[in-house]
Amino acid sequence: MTDSVSHNNLVNKPARAVGIVGYGAYIPRYRLPGTEISRVWKGEPLPGPVIEKAVAGLDEDVITMSIEAARNALARAGIDARLLRAVWVGSESHPYAVKPSGTIVAEAIGASEHIQAGDWEFACKAGTEAFVAAMGLVGSQMGDYALAIGMDTAQGKPGDALEYTASSGGAAFIIGPAEESLATVDAHYSYVTDTPDFWRRAHQKYPEHGQRFTGEPAYFDHTLSAASTLMEVEGMNPEDFKYAVFHQPNEKFPVRVGKQLGFKPEQIKAGLLSPVIGNTYAGASLVGLTAVLDIAEPGDRILITSYGSGAGSDAFIFTTQDALIERRNAALATQDYIARRTEIDYATYTRFRNKIAMR
Repeated sequence: MTDSVSHNNLVNKPARAVGIVGYGAYIPRYRLPGTEISRVWKGEPLPGPVIEKAVAGLDEDVITMSIEAARNALARAGIDARLLRAVWVGSESHPYAVKPSGTIVAEAIGASEHIQAGDWEFACKAGTEAFVAAMGLVGSQMGDYALAIGMDTAQGKPGDALEYTASSGGAAFIIGPAEESLATVDAHYSYVTDTPDFWRRAHQKYPEHGQRFTGEPAYFDHTLSAASTLMEVEGMNPEDFKYAVFHQPNEKFPVRVGKQLGFKPEQIKAGLLSPVIGNTYAGASLVGLTAVLDIAEPGDRILITSYGSGAGSDAFIFTTQDALIERRNAALATQDYIARRTEIDYATYTRFRNKIAMR
């Protein structure tokens, strides 16, 4: 563990102040209730860790969903896609093993060929990894705008505990100069260790996980360390924030970590979406942030902390700006996507997510 002086040096603030100039979510319409999973695997419709989860359709994947979220972010930013200097997609379920998602997304949204594009991977914090890189590019004045996306069609082995929560969806953010932003990025801090709580080797269809090991030494240690260190260095307490968003593999983990840090339930409620859409992995904490931005008022301070297995957490402090009120209605709200719901059964789910090997 580094000392407090080192912590001060490791909290990131770009040379040029940056912020979120546009944001957008995408959540597919299909929903699989947790009771439907337990009906198939346990013989009766028992309550699960979430009420239901979002499921990508036959014609949806990380790329198509990223395009939708990116177009929402562009609409709120009010900029031409050709002004983007980077398009980065964070996910653990890219459609291609060898072929970037970022180049397809960039071309589909009308970005210039003169651009950085590529993919990021760090389990459920792949999206915030891309976000930090975008902060660095814009903050160093290598470009004025960069697009960071966290999106997944999460995998769960049939009958495994993960199947209840592993869902589809995510969010996109355009990072730009602070003076144009809907919310400024005030500070950032990352905390990582080699903690193998969740993994999937090449050619392995479904991930493995350390069951209860994924809690204490993995999720809680990293999330608590990142959030508490950032608040300590910045001289802030939970009372200084209107909202807090934590990675949400289920409903219990973010509620518990928020309580341990001293946050009240009402500070966490707005960004806690896992009960109704499941765990969107690389997009989980970022989708929660979009839901908060949809209702926040100028001057609200937001703490967000992601978590990625393997393991690590990124923590950020944002302050919302006046422009948020005017520009957030330029695209569908996150709750609009949640309300657009079509329930499916387990058989339809297995078809949509290619759970049955035909050859």
